[in-house]
Amino acid sequence: MAGGFVSQTPGVRNYNYKLTPKVFVTCFIGAFGGLIFGYDLGISGGVTQMEPFLEEFFPYVYKKMKNAHENEYCRFDSQLLTLFTSSLYLAALVSSLFASTITRVFGRKWSMFLGGFTFFIGSAFNGFAQNIAMLLIGRILLGFGVGFANQSVPVYLSEMAPPNLRGAFNNGFQVAIIFGIVVATIINYFTAQLKGNIGWRISLGLACVPAMMIMIGALILPDTPNSLIERGFTEDAKKMLQSIRGTSEVDEEFQDLIDASEESKQVKHPWKNIMLPRYRPQLIMTCFIPFFQQLTGINVITFYAPVLFQTLGFGSKASLLSAMVTGIIELLCTFVSVFTVDRFGRRVLFLQGGIQMLISQIAIGVMIGVKFGTVGTGNIGKTDANLIVALICIYVAGFAWSWGPLGWLVPSEISPLEIRSAAQAINVAVNMFFTFLVAQLFLTMLCHMKFGLFFFFAVFVFIMTIFIYLMLPETKNVPIEEMNRVWKAHWFWGRFIPDEAVGVSAAEMQQKSV
Repeated sequence: MAGGFVSQTPGVRNYNYKLTPKVFVTCFIGAFGGLIFGYDLGISGGVTQMEPFLEEFFPYVYKKMKNAHENEYCRFDSQLLTLFTSSLYLAALVSSLFASTITRVFGRKWSMFLGGFTFFIGSAFNGFAQNIAMLLIGRILLGFGVGFANQSVPVYLSEMAPPNLRGAFNNGFQVAIIFGIVVATIINYFTAQLKGNIGWRISLGLACVPAMMIMIGALILPDTPNSLIERGFTEDAKKMLQSIRGTSEVDEEFQDLIDASEESKQVKHPWKNIMLPRYRPQLIMTCFIPFFQQLTGINVITFYAPVLFQTLGFGSKASLLSAMVTGIIELLCTFVSVFTVDRFGRRVLFLQGGIQMLISQIAIGVMIGVKFGTVGTGNIGKTDANLIVALICIYVAGFAWSWGPLGWLVPSEISPLEIRSAAQAINVAVNMFFTFLVAQLFLTMLCHMKFGLFFFFAVFVFIMTIFIYLMLPETKNVPIEEMNRVWKAHWFWGRFIPDEAVGVSAAEMQQKSV
């Protein structure tokens, strides 16, 4: 797969490269960082509906669940129970801010290693937990691991991948997340059938496996040329670039990396500089894309799929099985994005996925409203239950090839080197904050908003789809250090980008594209 690429953005350079085994293997291993996030997303929802776990740590919720026949919407409503799930994401928010400095000073791979290490310690606390305090300490340590991994892995993948395949390789992170969710759901399905406390302990303790995978992977991975240049290892960076591009003719791309690094060295305070008008497009996107990603409502499905299905009248075993099915569908549909994102572009997938999610969410809300009304009582037949599961699968599929992978890809590829670590830290922090908020409030919102909760998320899906249509330019096939040209050509963002940031002619500046 040699050669350059065709870009629709004026003035963007074409580089020479091949798809080498080295870049494929490094990106494959690097994507392991998504496993820890995915495993936790999948495991926590299943564990919180296991009766021995609830009886051990949340006896109030256990009794309420057993006697909640009068209101299905409120049977799991407990702030302490949701704190078990959501505390991780608050910790991830805090750690992602520190991770940006470590990623910039020591390199991407060591930030990944530290993420795996703290996640490993957290899994031990949770697997051997004897009280709520140990559970919460374990969750906080897991959160530190997720924060470091989510901050460094997408940047690592974007910097290693060739420009025309950056979307596919970066989406490997989302594939790893969904694979972790599926594996966790399968484990929950079998451990839930074990007697006593051994089941939930196995589920929580096995989080050490993906943690070890990312630690070992980080030790054997090379650092990116961008990071090596940033830290002063110029000769090593050129050799690495030649190695991953499969050609010795990398002078043009290498010079662009050098220029970007020299410019980044002029920025002493990236957290202050990212507030400057010239970085306004990146700042807005790294805030709004993760914000909207969580307001799709996907984590309602991911965190609490077993709880949600049980609320809809499924038995405990059937709930876990249904959650497993939706997870497998999400994994398969994520590959749609892997194989199409660099062909059709980011905008097409964002827009199509948004429309699909909007329609399915409205349909789910209508069906649940008809069956349970506002009082939360009633029965749901097998046919209707299966139809709701099908609609949830359609919704999950739309997310899996749009906002799921692209919510990580786009923020990681749009920022220049001088603010890249800070921008990715903001992306992760905003993502984790709203993940925490949704996780903490969902069961309460379900109890009070009832079926209207699905309409609530549908409104945000509509807003975010309009936002993407108007405000996000197409970034496919554009080298990561050439991204300013895309913003300069945009009808709205172009006014913020100074001419010297792109170095193209005035005639080219007149060629606008959305």
